[in-house]
Amino acid sequence: MSVPTSPKKPEFNSLKRVPYSKPPFTLSEIKKAIPPHCFQRSVLRSFSYLLYDFILASLFYHVATNYFPNLPQLLSNVAWPLYWAMQGCILTGVWVIAHECGHHAFSDYQWLDDTVGLILHSSLLVPYFSWKYSHRRHHSNTGSLERDEVFVPKKKSGLRWWAKHFNNPPGRFLSITIQLTLGWPLYLAFNVAGRPYDRFACHYDPYGPIFSDRERLQIYISDAGVLAVAYALYRLVLAKGVGWVISVYGVPLLVVNAFLVMITYLQHTHPSLPHYDSSEWDWMRGALSTVDRDYGILNKVFHNITDTHVAHHLFSTMPHYHAMVATKAIKPILGEYYQFDGMPVYKAIWREAKECLYVEPDEGDKDKGVFWFRNKL
Repeated sequence: MSVPTSPKKPEFNSLKRVPYSKPPFTLSEIKKAIPPHCFQRSVLRSFSYLLYDFILASLFYHVATNYFPNLPQLLSNVAWPLYWAMQGCILTGVWVIAHECGHHAFSDYQWLDDTVGLILHSSLLVPYFSWKYSHRRHHSNTGSLERDEVFVPKKKSGLRWWAKHFNNPPGRFLSITIQLTLGWPLYLAFNVAGRPYDRFACHYDPYGPIFSDRERLQIYISDAGVLAVAYALYRLVLAKGVGWVISVYGVPLLVVNAFLVMITYLQHTHPSLPHYDSSEWDWMRGALSTVDRDYGILNKVFHNITDTHVAHHLFSTMPHYHAMVATKAIKPILGEYYQFDGMPVYKAIWREAKECLYVEPDEGDKDKGVFWFRNKL
């Protein structure tokens, strides 16, 4: 006698293309679905998360500098990589809070947000105001092939001659390694992977094409913050030695930079996401051309910037501690326009590096302004 099998629960297909037609809902309709308290910013609550990160970072620093030197060499070789990974994760959380300051999501006071953001980002060698302004334009132009600011995919005709030589496992491994280690400083200094400008663009240049005239003074302030921290590091090198500074600060900073690039890349690079040229792009469809990811326990460490990114692009002034509630509330409204991929991120970054080489419209598609990722060279 055959035993009836229980029907399987249908699985969500994360590779199914997100709809690219104009959504049947408005931004105000999405906002109405979110509990009103989610838009309230609390100075005390925001500072509590920052204090929590500082306590953990201080604890890791204390253990590393006071106890690691007394460990046997074998244990020391294990302890330091653990410190680098854990401290790098905590400092990535600090980076995210500074990012919230740039969005005016930390408090109701712009001067407080900018003061806290400047201190935090400068301590991680990030030019706060410079990145704040370019990142604001990213949010204003997400998904636009002409105006988005970062991780703008190339059309097939725009690929460099060496692209085909990297379209293999060793080439992808090398590309990912360079992207995670050098991608962030190369973007800040040389606009690598950023929007093309008609002249040299640099986040440290107050007179560069990224910034308007009224923003230039604050770019000088950003540069001064980075230079002040760089000088402090120089004094630490003189007092403690290069090895000490690299071990305590330098390697965790590399971890922060790697996570920052990985998080941003995976939020905006996915086989299911469309990009648009000027004939098709609008803000709503661009904002929905993002994907939430699952970093496991690191979701909390990173203050949920990883798994609430869709909501963040729709309402960027919303504090991170309300984003999970907001995400749950908007899912029924967004329907197929909401994208989540739970693939482990180490697998996801390899898949996207393989599958998302350039963008092109579909063959024979009347909507020629809609572009999709492809990998056939």
